[in-house]
Amino acid sequence: MAVIKELPGARTRRRRLRPGRPPAARALACAAVAACAVLTGCAAGAPDRAADPDEVIKAATQRLTDACLIRQGLVPPRSGGARQPGTEDARVSAALFGTGPAELSLALPTGYVVRAHTDGCLAAAQQRLYGDQPGWFRASVVVNNLRPEADHTHRDLAEVRARHRGEIADWQRLRAHALTEAETVLNTPPPKGNPPA
Repeated sequence: MAVIKELPGARTRRRRLRPGRPPAARALACAAVAACAVLTGCAAGAPDRAADPDEVIKAATQRLTDACLIRQGLVPPRSGGARQPGTEDARVSAALFGTGPAELSLALPTGYVVRAHTDGCLAAAQQRLYGDQPGWFRASVVVNNLRPEADHTHRDLAEVRARHRGEIADWQRLRAHALTEAETVLNTPPPKGNPPA
């Protein structure tokens, strides 16, 4: 099922990794590019542009999920560290996404049912950022599927949006809360030393 964001300013970005380049080399290349961009921006006296809210929330989510995995003695999938395939991947996936039957479920007018866990590092990060993980789940699933609903029900997108004013308002309120929390997470230095078990 395709998930589509329909609100202005909401974007989905996908990145393909080039095969053959080891993770450590990718991380080093990314760090070098980021350092050049920062130095170039400072040297050029570029105006300070506001960060993309989607990227701020994404970065805070990554920081929170990585810290959660590390507390459990697991290597985050993006860290570039040495990982053992197989059992380790299954443990990371279970810790990240939760286990057992999904506690949250929403049937869409298209006939699809979307499910999510309330346990796991991702759910904990969403609870921290949005303040209401089940509410965010419901609002984001509806808002991200407005166009598929319009297509499926043969209605105009504006009509479908009008029918879901409440969910759109919830999405906007919870996302604003997440942006504020994300800025706090990103502006707070990570703890030093070994994380608590």
